Amino acid sequence: MARYAATEAGLARVLARRVERWGRQQGADAAADEIARAMRRAKAEIPAILARLRELGVLNDEAFAASRARRLTREGKSRRATLAHLAAKGVRAPALPDDPDRELAAACAYLRRRRAGPFGDAPTDKILAAMARGGFTQAVARQALRLTRDEAEALIKNLSAPAP
Repeated sequence: MARYAATEAGLARVLARRVERWGRQQGADAAADEIARAMRRAKAEIPAILARLRELGVLNDEAFAASRARRLTREGKSRRATLAHLAAKGVRAPALPDDPDRELAAACAYLRRRRAGPFGDAPTDKILAAMARGGFTQAVARQALRLTRDEAEALIKNLSAPAP
């Protein structure tokens, strides 16, 4: 937890896997029934452990979601892709604002990473298709492709600025 941020669902999966691994390592050293009971008891304690960590402030899905959403947006991920990523991490219904300016800035960051639009000369059709797969709407993708390099850089710079 000190090295990596985690969600409650993610930590629950990790703890359950560790219990399973411990049970497999016991092998023939102990009776199978005893091991199965110990594993059930250990897995039953996971919700209490999560509650205690939440109480101590170590686990905070909302802070995780906000931090991860900012990072993914800076990297050029669309709002849709960010929501999908957070859902895969086990964060329930994060409140991501539908901000057209941030979406356009994220599209510009995506274009810079792909060296397309104002940052390169990649074929427009291929870039539009890639942006659609990445969750950007066609309107946002086309708007980002029409920007000058300076306009796009300014949007990306504002994206990296700390939120008020």
